[in-house]
Amino acid sequence: MIEYVSYLVIALAIVLFLSAAIRILREYQRGVVFTLGRFTGVKGPGLIILIPFVQQMVRVDLRVVVQDIPPQDVISRDNVSVKVNAVLYFRIIDAERAIIKVEDFMAATSQLAQTTLRSVLGKHELDEMLAERDRLNSDIQEMLDQQTDAWGIKVTNVEIKHIDLNESMIRAIAKQAEAERLRRAKVINAEGEQQAAEKLVEAGRILAEEPLAMQLRYFAALHDIAGERSSTVVFPLPVDLLSHLGQGTGEARRSATG
Repeated sequence: MIEYVSYLVIALAIVLFLSAAIRILREYQRGVVFTLGRFTGVKGPGLIILIPFVQQMVRVDLRVVVQDIPPQDVISRDNVSVKVNAVLYFRIIDAERAIIKVEDFMAATSQLAQTTLRSVLGKHELDEMLAERDRLNSDIQEMLDQQTDAWGIKVTNVEIKHIDLNESMIRAIAKQAEAERLRRAKVINAEGEQQAAEKLVEAGRILAEEPLAMQLRYFAALHDIAGERSSTVVFPLPVDLLSHLGQGTGEARRSATG
């Protein structure tokens, strides 16, 4: 009985030793190993054997982390107050620095992203925030990546999700957009009138150079009016046309008497 109990205790001790000594890390995991409190290396993936009570290991996930940036109060360069939220994508590229250089890399990255978001957007006007999100995303990502490089973290992307405006600002933007549309309509109308005037001047110049063309234009106008239902049409004849007709009649008479 005593031997059975001793065997059981030995077996239990072996199991506890193996459970404390053996670690299995997946492909996307790394283990930062400390021996008596001193950093001794990064291991993994696969089977890792540690010396119980002498070595400790901290698991690090190397996959891309998606983190929401809470809505931030931002005052733009043109003194407009808005709320902006975004999403942050980052991953650990150096497990040693991520564990040793910063206490909690998740919290540190989140806080840094919030302050950087406010700092970058505060340098731009509201119109730029609404129209140039791609450029702002790139600026925020580049600034964050430079600051997190010391922690062994690579910021891969930052996306501004939503920009909240108050009701008065929404109405002001709507009025501005309507005014812009009216301005464009007036400009297009003016350009059309200018082009039409240029064409009319060109047509007048051509008709002035060719008197017969002017006569044909009058005849075409008479033909168009004749198709309408008007009972009486008063159409002025140009003097050149009358003189031309008079010359034609005189020539006909001279030929007849001759």
